[in-house]
Amino acid sequence: MQEVLTNNSPRLHENFSQVVKSYYQLTKPRIILLLLITTSAGMWMAAKGEVDPLLLVSTITGGALASASANTINCVYDSDIDYIMERTRWRPIPSGRVKKRDALIFAIALATISFTLLTVVANLLAALLAMSGIVFYVLIYTHWLKRHSVQNIVIGGAAGAIPPLVGWAAVTGDLSWGAWLLFGIIFLWTPPHFWALAMMIRDEYKEVGVPMLPVIEGDEATARQIWIYTLLMIPATLLLVYPLHLAGAVYAGTAIFLGAIFAQKAWLLLQTPEDKIVARSLFKYSILYLMLLCAGIVVDSLPVTHNFTTAVVQNVQTLISAVVM
Repeated sequence: MQEVLTNNSPRLHENFSQVVKSYYQLTKPRIILLLLITTSAGMWMAAKGEVDPLLLVSTITGGALASASANTINCVYDSDIDYIMERTRWRPIPSGRVKKRDALIFAIALATISFTLLTVVANLLAALLAMSGIVFYVLIYTHWLKRHSVQNIVIGGAAGAIPPLVGWAAVTGDLSWGAWLLFGIIFLWTPPHFWALAMMIRDEYKEVGVPMLPVIEGDEATARQIWIYTLLMIPATLLLVYPLHLAGAVYAGTAIFLGAIFAQKAWLLLQTPEDKIVARSLFKYSILYLMLLCAGIVVDSLPVTHNFTTAVVQNVQTLISAVVM
């Protein structure tokens, strides 16, 4: 790929803080935050609400560095289309503020620190999973799928579903059914989340030749696929309650309530697929949905929550027995 620069003079850094800001922007911090929330949820569930603070901080830090590395490499690879798309034109590389070579060195350094930290403080499995996320995101999604397949988001969504596996492995040293179900939930959540965004900026993707589903098959077909994945995702979230018995009533209530709102928004989009305001509403809610669902996992896993729900169940059973007798 050729270096992408603007026709005008590049925006040069005036001080060190601007240099730091540019490299920080390469990591796409808003995306990282959501990944770290899912990592934390995996850790809390695996540890049954009692996570070692050092392990928690180290795993979150290692995961953040790995995600930052993957996002930086993505910025390097996609700098050509980033310059064409209006919303990404002023990112550090297409604007000329950071060179591709320097960004790549930065990404390698981030990945190296991440692997070392996770290996030393957590375990090798967690470190390898974090590195696999980088490889999958860069090679499978960014290089192979994004520009060549309409299923880019579906298959590429596996990269974004790896963080809870990292969190689970950091706590237990292995991957049980619970870890893989968390992976599956996020895997199913990704298409509705990203396709809603793609419907909003379909014309930009069309301009740069990225075969997103709304570009190739239209908004109506995309809304139908969003609805299907939503119907698959919502019951999948409840499998943590039954048959796996990894979550209780607090999480179940949270998942049902949040899922009902998600389904309502997906259904509305199915009825009005051309309405970008509806697509935007679903996209924004999908972010809040995942954050609150993970919060529900954390709260439900706490010993105090377990003790409270157990006491409530016992009192209800006692009351029922008294009434029947």
